[in-house]
Amino acid sequence: MFRSVFGESIIKRACNSELVEINLVDIRDYALDSHRSVDDKPYGGGPGMVMMCQPVFDCVKDVCSKGATPDEIILMTPQGVPFNQGLARELVAKRRLVLIAGHYEGFDERIREHLATMEISLGDFVLSGGEIPAMAITDALIRLIPGALGHAEATHEESFSENTLEYPQYTRPAVYRDLAVPEMLLSGHHGNIKQWRSEQALERTRQRRPDLLE
Repeated sequence: MFRSVFGESIIKRACNSELVEINLVDIRDYALDSHRSVDDKPYGGGPGMVMMCQPVFDCVKDVCSKGATPDEIILMTPQGVPFNQGLARELVAKRRLVLIAGHYEGFDERIREHLATMEISLGDFVLSGGEIPAMAITDALIRLIPGALGHAEATHEESFSENTLEYPQYTRPAVYRDLAVPEMLLSGHHGNIKQWRSEQALERTRQRRPDLLE
């Protein structure tokens, strides 16, 4: 799952340019039995399987020994703090991060209490595992690394960069099926265009995500 996503587009270019280093580690490699088991039935009964302490603790210990001490050991879980652009900016300033992507019913609570330093959630919904959130967070962070995008200011005008949604964007042709690009964008007056974009971003945020303005 990870190799296909990390081997494309911006992430691939950032890795090839040595702007970021990504190491993929399989927790199953730290299992003790021939079945490479990393989960077991929960104490007290109930459905599903729970990620065990031993393989997760041993995996993270080994990962931490092979480089600088991680600034954060992050658990992917619906119970974590919501991920947003502000948190992305905080995390990209860190030197090294460890993301733990679980599966099944969840983690043994001792992993939360004594191993992870942070828990992150993508939102109020449940996925089959933490792989997709880990990939999404990785992508969001790499975009913020200087040099990862072609234009140095590309991330400054995106949605959430200033707690607003992005303004409307248009490209050629100027008229398509009687649908015209706003005259302002064709005026060539950069100051007025900048002001128009700012007003449009604010209005769109008021309409769609007023919570961001609060």
